[in-house]
Amino acid sequence: MGMAASQARFLGLTARKNNVEFEGQQINQQRTALSNQSASYYNDLLGMSVPVPPSVDNYTKTVYTFEDGALLNQITAMIAQNDGTYTLSYLRQWTDDFSIVSAATSIVNRGSGNSSYSVGAQQLRKMEKRDDSKITTENLSEIRKYDDYYKTLSDDQLRNLLREENEYIGLLQSKYGAGEYMVRYIKNSTTGEYSPYFYKLSDLQGANYDANGNSQSNINCYTVGSETKSEEVKAMKGCLIEKDSSGRYINVSIPQYGANGQIATDANGQQIRITYALTTTTVTDQAAYDDAMNQYEYDKYEYDQAIEEINAKIEIVQAEDKNLELRLKQLDTEQKAISNEMESVSQVIQKNVENSFKTFG
Repeated sequence: MGMAASQARFLGLTARKNNVEFEGQQINQQRTALSNQSASYYNDLLGMSVPVPPSVDNYTKTVYTFEDGALLNQITAMIAQNDGTYTLSYLRQWTDDFSIVSAATSIVNRGSGNSSYSVGAQQLRKMEKRDDSKITTENLSEIRKYDDYYKTLSDDQLRNLLREENEYIGLLQSKYGAGEYMVRYIKNSTTGEYSPYFYKLSDLQGANYDANGNSQSNINCYTVGSETKSEEVKAMKGCLIEKDSSGRYINVSIPQYGANGQIATDANGQQIRITYALTTTTVTDQAAYDDAMNQYEYDKYEYDQAIEEINAKIEIVQAEDKNLELRLKQLDTEQKAISNEMESVSQVIQKNVENSFKTFG
C-alpha cells in the first residue's frame, strides 16, 4: 500500500471512529433518558396507595336497649356529666295494631257516567265526615241503603262505625294526602269480622280504563293493620348508669320529673328513678359495609389497571434500553476493529516513512 493510499485509509478510519464514538455518545444519552423515565415510573409505583378492604368492625357498633312495657327503647346517645349522671337520648319504638297501612293493589271497575267504582261485585262508597250529634235514626236508615255491611249493624254499632270512619279519614289524609277516600268492607271467612279497604278518589279518577271500564293497572289500596312506630326522646338529664365488673353497662335508671320540671321525690326526699335492665347487642350497618366494599373493589380495579399500565410502560422502556445496549456493544466491537485497523495502517505509514528516509538518506 502506497503512502498516499495509507494516509487516505487512515483518515477514513479516523472519521469512521469519530462517527462510532458520536453514535455511542448519542446512545448513552438515550439510555440515560430511558433510565430517568424508568425511575419516574418506579416512583409512580411507590407513590400509589394500595387499597385496603374495609373491616366489618368499623361498621359494627354496640347497641343498648331496654324495655318499658310494650315499648322497646334503643339508646342513641349517652353523655357523661361532671356530677356522675348521664344525659340520655333514646329511640322509643312500639307496634300500633290500628294503623293505616298499604294493602294489596287491585283492579277497579269504573261504572257508566264515571261516577261509581267497584272492585269485583262490590261497589265502593265515598266516606264522609259526619257530626255525631246530628245523626238521627232517620239518617241511619238512609245511610244503610248504600252499604250491605251497614245493613247488618244495629243503630249503636253503625254510630260507632261512623265515628271510626271519621278517624279513618283523618289518618288517611295525614299519611297519604288530602282528598276524599272511598271504602269497601270485606268479611273475614275465618273470624267473621269485617275489615275496611280504602281507595283515594283522585287515584281512581286519574287511572286509565279500558273499554269495559276496568283499570289498566292496579290501584293503591289501604287497610287497618300493624305498623312499627317510633319517636326519639332527646337529652333526658339526671340518668344513672350501672356497670358490671367488666365495664359493660347493665342497668339504666331514668328519673321521673314533676310538673315543676324537677326530678320528683318520694316521702323521704329521695329522687324517684325507674331502673331498667339494659340488653347489649352488636349491630352491623350492612348497607354501609357493602357500599365500602363496593368502593374498595372499584379502587382495587383502578389500582390494578394503573399497575398494569405502568408495568407495560416499564417493559417498553426496558426493551428499548436492551436494543440500545445491543447496539452499543456492536459499536464497541466496531470501534475495537477500527482501532486495530488504524494501528495496522499507522504501522504501514510509519514503515513507508522510514523507507523513504532511507532512500534519500
